[in-house]
Amino acid sequence: MKKGIDTAPYKGVRDFYPEEMFLQKYLFDKMRKTVESFGFVEYGASILEPAELYKAKSGEEIINDQTYTFTDRGDREVTLRPEMTPTIARMIAAKRRELPLPIKWYSIPNLFRYERPQRGRLREHFQLNVDLFGIAEVEAEVEIIKVASELLLNLGAKDTDFEIRINNRELTNVFLDKFKLSAEEKLKVSKAIDKKNKISKESFKEALQIILNDKTDEFISILESNKKLVEFLGEESTEIKKLTKFIDTLLEAGIKNVVFDQCLMRGFDYYTGFVFEIFDTNPENRRSLFGGGRFDKLLQIFDAEDLPAVGFGAGDVTLADFMEAHHLLPSYRSPIDLYICTLDGGNTAVNNLSTTLRKNGVNIFVDSTGRKIGDEIKSALKQQIPFFLCVGEKEAANGKFVLKNLVETKEITLKEEEIADFIRESRNKTRRLEIKEG
Repeated sequence: MKKGIDTAPYKGVRDFYPEEMFLQKYLFDKMRKTVESFGFVEYGASILEPAELYKAKSGEEIINDQTYTFTDRGDREVTLRPEMTPTIARMIAAKRRELPLPIKWYSIPNLFRYERPQRGRLREHFQLNVDLFGIAEVEAEVEIIKVASELLLNLGAKDTDFEIRINNRELTNVFLDKFKLSAEEKLKVSKAIDKKNKISKESFKEALQIILNDKTDEFISILESNKKLVEFLGEESTEIKKLTKFIDTLLEAGIKNVVFDQCLMRGFDYYTGFVFEIFDTNPENRRSLFGGGRFDKLLQIFDAEDLPAVGFGAGDVTLADFMEAHHLLPSYRSPIDLYICTLDGGNTAVNNLSTTLRKNGVNIFVDSTGRKIGDEIKSALKQQIPFFLCVGEKEAANGKFVLKNLVETKEITLKEEEIADFIRESRNKTRRLEIKEG
């Protein structure tokens, strides 16, 4: 016999049933409200980009191992976007002279990477991207980090639930210069440091020895001690002063959970200054949640004038894991307010009533199957619809309806003009209670 097509989704992607879609909409709503409160506006773009856009600046690992790249019928090499920063850089370069500065944009695109699916990492995910162009001063980093922190706080977290780790690529470059490394060697060492916490100490040391030889032990000793790094570079060095001032500025802005981590590299080649990552402090989910940094040179690949920029990207998968670890996931609530069953002779009355209620802001599910009332109530309960009523000849004649509250197992008789107000007030009361309890 012919075997049917497998119902499972493609490996590493997700189906969104109503419950999952509810969480996604909840998360996206929190994202939008948070970033728009800081004055950011939303933009969008196609998931298809020329492959050369990523070859130019994203890093070899992403291009060679992680992209979905194909040749289209016009013999053009096309990539499903693995990240959003090159796209926004392309869009801004295209209208560089027309856009008023500073530019504060955000998006929530879906991104694609061909990698091994695991907890917190899939082949497709959605990601909040927040970018600020046109400010070279450290205040841009402070605002971006404040947005990132505020997002988690708006999801219900406390600032003790996460820490903000920072580093500066300029400081790292000065540190590497002290070991007289070439540009190519510095890049290789940076990539090794970026993988430090993902590999064994032995493997990390072996990777460094290829380049540093007999200086490897000294290098690792300094790398693992902030105090030794300060002594090595000198407290009066420009980079150390810049770092200290940055941390002080964050503290003054109310960001108290910031720590310096000189092993923080971030994977992309385009970062030029401060970089940061948000880490979960929960022992059961102690991992990086998301991050970003400064990328002042990215417009160069389009032969456009440099424009200072800072941004971050926060993926929906790691955020959902964070919310689960801290018991912050919202309970599912159906968007449908009222389930109407149609009795004999009630079709016209149902159409008229449902039209009126929809115009008054009530979401209606009409069941015209003619099933037993008990079966329809079970269906309403399964869908978590809070209110239920039946409409037939009797209701159509006297204009009175028995409204069942399936949550509280109560019922009330109402006139047609009273139903919408009653349901809206009940809905608002429920939401006020949820906010109070939250």
